[in-house]
Amino acid sequence: MLVLKILLGILLEIEIEIKSMSRPTEIMIDLSALKHNLKQIKNLVPHSKVMAMVKANAYGHGIEQISAALKAADALGVACSEEGLLLREAGIKNNIVLVEGLFHPDELSRAEKNKFTFVVHQIEQIEMLEKYNGPHTFSVWLKINTGMNRLGFLPEECMQAFKRLMQCKAVKKPFGVMTHFAEADNKKDSATQNQIALFQEITTRFSSLTTEPFPKSLANSAGILAWPKTHTDWVRPGIMLYGASPFENKIGEDHDLKPVMSLKSALIAIHDIKKNARIGYGGTYTAPHDMRIGVVAVGYGDGYPRHAKNGTPVLIHKKRCPLVGRVSMDMITVDLSSVEEAKIGDPVILWGNGLPVETIAKHSDTIGYELLTRITQRVYKNCTA
Repeated sequence: MLVLKILLGILLEIEIEIKSMSRPTEIMIDLSALKHNLKQIKNLVPHSKVMAMVKANAYGHGIEQISAALKAADALGVACSEEGLLLREAGIKNNIVLVEGLFHPDELSRAEKNKFTFVVHQIEQIEMLEKYNGPHTFSVWLKINTGMNRLGFLPEECMQAFKRLMQCKAVKKPFGVMTHFAEADNKKDSATQNQIALFQEITTRFSSLTTEPFPKSLANSAGILAWPKTHTDWVRPGIMLYGASPFENKIGEDHDLKPVMSLKSALIAIHDIKKNARIGYGGTYTAPHDMRIGVVAVGYGDGYPRHAKNGTPVLIHKKRCPLVGRVSMDMITVDLSSVEEAKIGDPVILWGNGLPVETIAKHSDTIGYELLTRITQRVYKNCTA
């Protein structure tokens, strides 16, 4: 605990130091957009409870401030007990679920003290619970591998795992049963239908072992939006909570979602260059004519994608200006031909309101998830209600 407090103190000092920096790069976190997105999710699944995924620092948005704004969520999903402990230290009262479970028996005491729920996905975790001799009973989720082939018990292992958890004195009954989709973002593929059918088959067999109903959870963001059959007792929204779409060629706005994060910076230099001049490292862009370029204070050192291609848009005066030249650690260069009024100090939106993160991801051959989660520590976070 002392080590954690020291680390939190160091992070606070870093945040204060960053806040005093003159560099204009920052992310704006819109909590009203977050609450709108949660409300939209609840409208889509009126009979389901919501486990809001805040793992990976709330997808780069700041786990403590995001979680504090999600009081209306029925539970919060984190990857590990360290993330859960940060939330408890911040005074978060929501039920917290450790979606990767426990990694070591020593974590049982932490789970007990902080009232963590955790996922059980392998035999060693059942053995931890069977060896526990304390008075506490733990709330758990049993995870079934229906085709993701990452975490979870295989179909042929599930009945034995269910029986052992039913017999385990340390496990609170009824416990939940969940699975995770591998291809729910592809509505044309049969993989999700197959996973749904297998989950239903297995959980029907479980029903022969208990008369008490047990909660089920299947849907991630794509499941919520595209697969109504998966709207069971619990849903687990991730990317849609932050205003982005899980589907290729879609943006959050298509689902009535609002972007929670906006990455912003400013023009720090403007130059007039001649035709055939090459720009940036490696000279990957050659000016086709005399042109005016702007230098923006953002780069891969801030989390902006290094592989963003020429033509990737930024917003200046609400107009799209294309990236020209290679992204460097601290700066990018953009074509100002369409914004004659641009001047040094003008704000630049890299993604967010008016410029979906999905658009930048597509120009960078990646996904919005990666861009949102890779923002670095030196970028100041500014939060608005």
